[in-house]
Amino acid sequence: MGLSDIAAGIEVVDEQRDGGVATVDRTDDPLADRLAPFAEALPCSPAEAAALVDAYAAGKHVGAAARVADIPPTDGAKTLHLFGEHVSPVGPMGREVVADWLAGELSRTEAVELAAVSDREFALAAFVETHDPIDGAMEAVEGALSVDDVDKREALGETMDGPGELEF
Repeated sequence: MGLSDIAAGIEVVDEQRDGGVATVDRTDDPLADRLAPFAEALPCSPAEAAALVDAYAAGKHVGAAARVADIPPTDGAKTLHLFGEHVSPVGPMGREVVADWLAGELSRTEAVELAAVSDREFALAAFVETHDPIDGAMEAVEGALSVDDVDKREALGETMDGPGELEF
């Protein structure tokens, strides 16, 4: 097979269609209503959580999405974690340090220093390690945070904070 065979059928166009980031919300109920049953387990109200998810899904990073929802950034990160999003400010080694601190093998001062994060980031990492995402709440926001037919990490890569990149 030659290059001309490979290129057969390829055409050049003057403009490219911008498809944007594909999101699908397969539910009819407002997100705040779907989150109402989980209000007790969330660090903010269902309405604030819905505003947070909408802003985050629209491409804002965790801190900016929390500001849109008018909640503290740490509460925004906790809420997104409870919805199954990766928001831990530490990597695998930091998670081990947090686990050692939780097991009583390190003092908090030592653990914060070893994890190389701020006190606030360490507190968030401890929250992430001690709280599992809420199954029903994850399903409630699934449509708002899902991306069809593309890898979510790739499509939303710029909006997702990595270890040590959470903006508070």
